[in-house]
Amino acid sequence: MSEILFHTPRLNCRRWQAEDLEQIYAVYADPEGARWVGDGQPITRDECERWLEVTANNYQTRGYGMFALDEQSSKRTVGFAGLVHPDQQVEPEIKYAFLKSHWGQGLASEVVPALLNYGAAHHGLGEIIATVAQENLPSQRVLTKSGMAYSRAYTEEDGAITQVYIWRADGNV
Repeated sequence: MSEILFHTPRLNCRRWQAEDLEQIYAVYADPEGARWVGDGQPITRDECERWLEVTANNYQTRGYGMFALDEQSSKRTVGFAGLVHPDQQVEPEIKYAFLKSHWGQGLASEVVPALLNYGAAHHGLGEIIATVAQENLPSQRVLTKSGMAYSRAYTEEDGAITQVYIWRADGNV
């Protein structure tokens, strides 16, 4: 088990390990969960393996990336969250996803503010964004409860509207 980076009342956050492959696949291959991730399509096992490699590289180059979220009571990995730079974007972006069996339990509302604070305290990140589909109201509530503020929206190539939320370490949003 790798070192705990931070914890919330119910979760421990740690770096990804090769042993996380099956849980990564379980979370991101679920069609309902994948609806809100990337292009909305479930991820393949090969893509999960590649993502583990990309994340290991992010740890080396940036010091952060995607992280595993282990339930303290069971020690089971129930989700993932992290700070990433999709397509080499300048701003760090917060991402999170959980096993469907753990949706609606307030875990995202625990981990997002902890991850924002971790990014600021340990990596000097003064500004972090999140992108969310216009229809994904639960995630919008999580971001707002976590101190992020709506910033702008843009239209994707497929016509979908993506909203951008922003968080600043100095509290000015």
